[in-house]
Order: sequence, then structure tokens, then C-alpha cells
Amino acid sequence: MSDKPQPNPEKKAPAAPGAPAGGPHVRRVTVLNRYGIHARPASLLVKAASRHPCDIYIEKEGLRVNAKSIMGLLTLEGHCGAVMVLTAEGPEAAEALDEMVDLFDKKFFED
Repeated sequence: MSDKPQPNPEKKAPAAPGAPAGGPHVRRVTVLNRYGIHARPASLLVKAASRHPCDIYIEKEGLRVNAKSIMGLLTLEGHCGAVMVLTAEGPEAAEALDEMVDLFDKKFFED
């Protein structure tokens, strides 16, 4: 098996037991681009997140930040190979995560 990061499969975590229908949408992603989440990829993520009215968060190793905050995203230290969890809740949550996962899969158009 290769040490090279693999594309992110679209996975939707099941809702927690007792959670209301339409609860949070969750996706796990891996940073695939060589230089990780620096200013340009963070900007692309903020733009994608800001197009949707839902609440979106990105978490890495217990640190959770608002995906609409460029400073928050830069504090995550998202190096190549880092695993992150995207969570969205509210209107257009699934569409927002689809768009953001696509950015990770396309390596933020860098490689």
C-alpha cells in the first residue's frame, strides 16, 4: 500500500441515535495537496462555505473551527496527509459539504 494520500471517498456519517431527521452532515477528508491548508486553499474553503446559509465546521485532532473563518482554518495546521472532519447543519448542508470535499479531492487546484 502506498504512503501517498488517497482521494476522499464521499462518506456521510449516520445520524446519531435520537438525532432529528436532517441532523448534521459529516464528512471525513484527507488533505491531498503538497503544501496543505495555507492561505490560498483556506480562502477557497471560506468562499465555498460562505455561499451556503448553514453552519459549517472543520475539525482536526480535537480543534474545531468555523469553516467561514480564514484565520480559524489557518490555525488547524492542515499539512499534506492530515485527516479532517467537516460538519454542516442547516439549509444546504449536504451541498456545502459536497462542494468542500470536491476542493479537497481536487487538491485545491494546486497539483
